[in-house]
Amino acid sequence: MGKLSQKTPSEIRNLIREGKLVQPTAGMANGYAQANLAILKKEHAFDFLLFCQRNPKSCPLLDVTEVGSPFPKFASSSGDIRTDIPKYRIYRDGELTEEVTDITEYWEDDMVGFLIGCSFTFEHALLNNDISVRHIEEECNVPMYKTNIPCVEGGIFRGNMVASMRPIPHKDVVRAAQVTSRFPSVHGGPIHIGDPHVIGIQDINTPHFGDSVTIKEGETPVFWACGVTPQAVAMETKPSIMITHAPGHMFITDIRDEKLGVL
Repeated sequence: MGKLSQKTPSEIRNLIREGKLVQPTAGMANGYAQANLAILKKEHAFDFLLFCQRNPKSCPLLDVTEVGSPFPKFASSSGDIRTDIPKYRIYRDGELTEEVTDITEYWEDDMVGFLIGCSFTFEHALLNNDISVRHIEEECNVPMYKTNIPCVEGGIFRGNMVASMRPIPHKDVVRAAQVTSRFPSVHGGPIHIGDPHVIGIQDINTPHFGDSVTIKEGETPVFWACGVTPQAVAMETKPSIMITHAPGHMFITDIRDEKLGVL
């Protein structure tokens, strides 16, 4: 398949659509924004839109599809949210019931898709600043944790924020915060630096989603808001159905990451 970091978004999406790529998407199609996914029926779509509007740190919207359309026309010229994510999760009444690689058979004519900015996007900028990204180095998924930080309620939706973590050398923590703060559309700067207990994480070596990574001597755990938050919210709120990406398995958009930079 060649070096995935150098492939275009459409090439990556085609590999996924053909079933040839089922793995976390960190480090793929460098220079392009990646997105989390949440799909809901129309009856819950406005409430979720309100939830995202009130929680832009954890749920920064990149695109919302028309009712019944699986095509995110602003984020991608050729993408299909039913087929172009490596792995999906199906939540029914708040319970995770299935994990699949294609949701075409689950799609209904009254569904709405939400693409939410993903912090994988700003990792390219971190690497360009000589700040390593541990889960890319270790070829695994980013660790993600449920926190005690409450989201602002929106309609029926409520719950606590989920955070992703990257170990950063002490000398690079300030620079990492500066670099990522340029990208508010993909979670922006950190929500917490240091002691995980402060935000309700009891064991940093046991993430709720993703994989544990090595934290070396001289490194600080740095936490960013995470687009897996809607999955925690689904478990709390229990809509009849919510379809999401599997954590770490993103939709790769045609949006250049620098287009999302604000400074």
